[in-house]
Amino acid sequence: MLIRSLETGMLGANCYLVICPETRQGALIDPGDEADRIMDLVNQEQVTIVAIINTHGHGDHIGANAGVQKATNAPIICHIEEAPMLTSANQNLSKFFTHPIVSPAAARVVQDGDEIKIGNVTLEVLHTPGHTLGGMCLKGPDVVFSGDTLFAGSVGRTDFPNGSHSTLIQSIREKLLTLPDETIVYPGHGPKSTIEKERTSNPFLIGG
Repeated sequence: MLIRSLETGMLGANCYLVICPETRQGALIDPGDEADRIMDLVNQEQVTIVAIINTHGHGDHIGANAGVQKATNAPIICHIEEAPMLTSANQNLSKFFTHPIVSPAAARVVQDGDEIKIGNVTLEVLHTPGHTLGGMCLKGPDVVFSGDTLFAGSVGRTDFPNGSHSTLIQSIREKLLTLPDETIVYPGHGPKSTIEKERTSNPFLIGG
C-alpha cells in the first residue's frame, strides 16, 4: 500500500490518496477542498480512483467530494450515521464556517467492521463516535486513518452538535489504542504519529 497526502482548504484538512501498487487502484480519504489539486496528484500517480471515503461529514472533509466524483465517477462512502450530513450545509456546519457545501449523496454506507477494498488493499471500518455520531477510522496494514478522532498529541473537538468527549475517549481507548504500538496514525489534521506515542504521551489519554 502506498500513501500520498495533501493538506487542503483553509482549515488544513489532510486528504489521503491510498494506492494499491499492484493494480494502481486508489481511494481518496477526506477530499476536503481543492479538487483540482487532488486530481493533479491522482493523475501524477496514474491511479484509477475506485472510492471516495469520508471519515465524517463536516464540511472541511467533504468539500471536494463533488469535484473529485465528477472527475472519477467513484462512489462516495461514509458511515451510515453521517450520510445526512453530506447533503446538508446545516448539518455539516459549512454554512456557519466557510461557505455552504452540499456533497453528492453517499453511494454506499458502512458500519463498524465493514471492509472497503481498493485493489488488493483492504481498509476496515472502525466506528469511533464522539467527534460526530458516525465518525469512523480506517484500519489498513500497519496504519490507521483516524479522521478527527485522534491527532498527534490531541483528540477531536466535541463541542459541535452530537459531540461527546466521554464517548470520543472511549472510542479511542477501545478501537485505536488496542492496535499494535507500531501502527502509524494518519489524522485528519496535522502530522502523523504512532499508536505507541499517543498511548504514552497524548495528554488527553494518559491516566483516567
